[in-house]
Amino acid sequence: MKTFWKKLPKPFFCLAPMADVTDAAFRRIIAKYSKPDVFWTEFVSADGLASVGRKDLKKNLIFTKKEKPIVAQLFSSNPVKMREAAKYVASLGFDGIDINMGCPDKSVEKQGCGSAMIKTPEKAREIIEAVKDGIKDAKKNIPVSVKTRVGYSKNQIEEWIPFLLSQDIAVLTIHARTRKDLSLVPANWDYVKRVVEIRDKMKVKTLIIGNGDVLDLEDGRKKARETGCDGIMVGRAIFGNPWLFSLREKSPTTKEKLKVLVEHTKLFERVLTGHKSFAVMKKHFKAYVNGFDGAKELRVKLMETKSSKEVEAIINKFLKKQ
Repeated sequence: MKTFWKKLPKPFFCLAPMADVTDAAFRRIIAKYSKPDVFWTEFVSADGLASVGRKDLKKNLIFTKKEKPIVAQLFSSNPVKMREAAKYVASLGFDGIDINMGCPDKSVEKQGCGSAMIKTPEKAREIIEAVKDGIKDAKKNIPVSVKTRVGYSKNQIEEWIPFLLSQDIAVLTIHARTRKDLSLVPANWDYVKRVVEIRDKMKVKTLIIGNGDVLDLEDGRKKARETGCDGIMVGRAIFGNPWLFSLREKSPTTKEKLKVLVEHTKLFERVLTGHKSFAVMKKHFKAYVNGFDGAKELRVKLMETKSSKEVEAIINKFLKKQ
């Protein structure tokens, strides 16, 4: 299989899939200011894509050429629907399909998806095969990957990881926590190191991506050196910092941050109005607007806004006083 994964520098950097965060608007902002080696979409319900819900959900799968290579992440515990969804997604021009086997959200787990997959390996196998079959149905030849955690309520690396690595997947992303840990305890990168050791012992070609508490490029490279993983996935550190993947000598100024916030808000409104609530932007306001004099007061005002025009007016007024 010809796969873009093999062409990437090591360690390569990926943008983590985060619901209502790494949507089409934010990805375009990141692509403009500091492109990672690989983009991920938000996770998308395969069951929804295999139903009348596709009409709405396909908004989560829009992307631009500047975001390539880009991987679509799907979740489902239904092999028939996963196959149908994978066929559809593969036809859209994505560079790969990733299966979410790590999300701890209760509504996702109730469907037998996300972290719940750790408890049902045979179901996980069926889902992986369904994605491969769906890609073949679309007459495409793109790689399949899995993102997971190291266990459910305890460390299950020695059983769960060899099982996944035996499924002939191109990439395995390891969130260095158990499902029980959520994000309440620090990520344990010794887990990632152990996964790499298992991969090497098994002599499989699956690339390993480490994920969890990566602060910046320097921290990511250090973690890659210490664990031997091939790539690094960055999640929460991207909040309010679309420059994260660039090698800037200086941190962005307050003015730069606020100007990009306005740009981001306008883009969100243009691309996602009618699909996502404007309130989704408010978590970004919290991330962009901090660490400078007057930030708290500005945040309070921004939280009351309902449009990009209001946001722009408030920020312009703030900047004139600086």
